[in-house]
Amino acid sequence: MELRKADPAVAIDMLLIVHSEKRRAAHGSHPERPADAPAPRRAGLQGVVGNGIRRWQKFEGDELHGTQLTVEVHPRDTMPQLLKKFSLAKRLQGDKNGNTRPRQPGGKDALAYPWDRSSLKSMALDLQQFEKLDTYASQVAVKSGLDELVSDLLQEAHSDLERVRAIWIWICHHIEYDVQAVQEKDRQAFKPTEILRTQKTNCDGYAGLFEKMCRIAGVQCMTVPGYSKGFGYQVGQSFSGEFDHAWNAVFLDGRWHLVDSTWGSGLVDSATSKFTFLYNEFYFLTHPALFIEDHFPDNKNWQLLKPPQSLRQFEDNMYHKSEFYNKGMLSAHPDVAMIRTVNGKTTITLESCAPTLFMFMLNGKQEHGLLSLKKNGMKLDVFPPAVGTHKLQIFAKGDSDVYSSVLEYTLKCNYADLGARLPSELHQPVGPSWFSEKMGIVKPSHPDPVIHTTDGRCCVSFGVEEGVSVLASLHGDDGPVTEETQRRYIFQLQREKRTELKVQLPHAGKFALKIFVKKQQEPGNYVFVFNYLVCCSNTKVSWPVFPESFGNWGQGNELLEPLSGVLPANRDVPFKLKLHGVAKALVKGQDTWPLTLNRDGYWEGSCSTEGCQEVYVMVLENANHNFYSYILKYQVNGQ
Repeated sequence: MELRKADPAVAIDMLLIVHSEKRRAAHGSHPERPADAPAPRRAGLQGVVGNGIRRWQKFEGDELHGTQLTVEVHPRDTMPQLLKKFSLAKRLQGDKNGNTRPRQPGGKDALAYPWDRSSLKSMALDLQQFEKLDTYASQVAVKSGLDELVSDLLQEAHSDLERVRAIWIWICHHIEYDVQAVQEKDRQAFKPTEILRTQKTNCDGYAGLFEKMCRIAGVQCMTVPGYSKGFGYQVGQSFSGEFDHAWNAVFLDGRWHLVDSTWGSGLVDSATSKFTFLYNEFYFLTHPALFIEDHFPDNKNWQLLKPPQSLRQFEDNMYHKSEFYNKGMLSAHPDVAMIRTVNGKTTITLESCAPTLFMFMLNGKQEHGLLSLKKNGMKLDVFPPAVGTHKLQIFAKGDSDVYSSVLEYTLKCNYADLGARLPSELHQPVGPSWFSEKMGIVKPSHPDPVIHTTDGRCCVSFGVEEGVSVLASLHGDDGPVTEETQRRYIFQLQREKRTELKVQLPHAGKFALKIFVKKQQEPGNYVFVFNYLVCCSNTKVSWPVFPESFGNWGQGNELLEPLSGVLPANRDVPFKLKLHGVAKALVKGQDTWPLTLNRDGYWEGSCSTEGCQEVYVMVLENANHNFYSYILKYQVNGQ
């Protein structure tokens, strides 16, 4: 029952539960919480901090014992606690239009589960239509009380949807999550008048303020308590005891819709306990099939789903963070959070609605994985380095300049494949993709990210758009590949509009062949685009470096011999190479040996390495000049 008076109101909410004498005798009149009952959870703000929600204690089955009488006296602008908890109790408080008993959700409010990928929202929205309203609502200041604030907000709102939007935007941009009030369990922080004064509260205050403002605006709104996968959530954990979060349902266009202004407003850093306003559009009129991933209401009807999900399903289902959908993700496989490796390997694929950049971290490091970009998604092969449990995080960039965590897995590895060890310098992504094409590299000779070679040599080529320069380097974890020689195991040739990379591995093993580009009209350094994983198991492989080439090693030039950048001492070494646009060519060691142009267009000759440590190939580009330029440099083995 509810006793109501005129302003200021006093409400007395009473619930009387009567059991038979036999049942009371069996259970006693004043049961206490069992000693082994689970401790209350607190997780109200998404992924960051607990919320100090009011204690809506669960009463189910045998938990209802004896006779219970609850009397609550509170100011007009607060809401009764206990009535919310019971599905049999309906809200009696009316809105300013005199609407009492907001309709409980029914079949026509429910949307199909699982998500049909049609929209992130529960109703058709064009967010651009809110641009002017959002700007206005975010700048409205509190002048006096709540009624005047709502009245000011509604100046630019002309429908129930716009009224709800204006209230949502104002709360998300003005109300700070109050970590201190949560820790001190300050119930004053729940009151709308106190929230307006301090502009701080917790999730219960957010939900209560949102409901109160909607009702002043003439929109039906309910506060929904429940469980959430927020701060402190661990994959696979169970939920029990008091509820840890609260959000809202609003009645628009004849149906109920879900919002969470707490999680829409920002984040609290768990290390510093500092709140940062970081608006999250995802939690405004969220599609129920997505909302259920991290919100489980006390009453299954407030899931707004058909079929509704059980608490066990909520606990077991894969949790996709809001950024998963904000960044345009559609699905992930596997769709369970706990996965096991098979023969030391596991594979994860993500599907996105548009080309997206990804990265990953295994135990906080970008190692032990091959991430390949697909046209609409990515594929990731992970090789955990040791037996045990590993944390795998996947990040996506989307339309922003910042990578955000979109998915998290727990990997169980019972066997570590040491033979699958990858070079530490192997960065992501591997293999050419839509991104490398965007950066000016097209039609690669090797579309796959892994290149296997039996003799330690390979030749990679790709088209290069006009105005784009390419740079490559080779990286391994051991052997003679040093920073000085990273590019000397690659010899780069330019043929018309294609770049060719001749690669000779210094020894057997796995190497990262990194590809960098620079657009000539843009300032700055070369930018990493992708790399290949080059593998060779032949232990007899032992190739020396290529000769060092200089900047004027021109387009169309070709080196046939000698390919080794280290020449034997005291030998006559033959030279053969194709050079374009030169008048003369020579080889300089202790002495100078000219090269002659044959009928096939190759410059040929020989040079003695006696008495010298370095040998140069030099060219005269104009017959009228007498200045020769260095184009190749060889080392000579010690005497």
